Amino acid sequence: MLSVGDTAPAFELPDQDGDSVALSDFRGDSVVVYFYPRADTPGCTTEACGFRDSWDEFEARGIQVLGISDDPVSDLEAFAEKFDLPFTLLSDESGDVSSAYDSYGEKNMFGNTFDGVFRNTYVVGPDGDITHVYEGVSPEGHADAILSDIE
Repeated sequence: MLSVGDTAPAFELPDQDGDSVALSDFRGDSVVVYFYPRADTPGCTTEACGFRDSWDEFEARGIQVLGISDDPVSDLEAFAEKFDLPFTLLSDESGDVSSAYDSYGEKNMFGNTFDGVFRNTYVVGPDGDITHVYEGVSPEGHADAILSDIE
């Protein structure tokens, strides 16, 4: 895992609208970069809706939110529309960005082994350094926990 104080790895990925978004676009702001396994699944929906429901507080504090999965852009677009998500979702189909954040690798589910995204979150400070690290996140209440920690 990356640690508090590390410089956040740079990235540029397509968002749910197919537009290119880079971490550097948010220099000067705090940014929550959260990794989630699959759009429109129960845990990922709970986590995303938590950010949605706390969105006014994130905005009031000037904190950006970027959700990253290995879903294609079309799936992210449908997910954002279905749940009225006000923040940016990014498509990392290759897993390269997730790997740079120690959030991609071999998973086992129902006896099957496959590569996928781990549910981890990083808060990147205005200077580009990591200020908070959350590994193996529980989706319920995660957004509120981040807001409490950032106070």
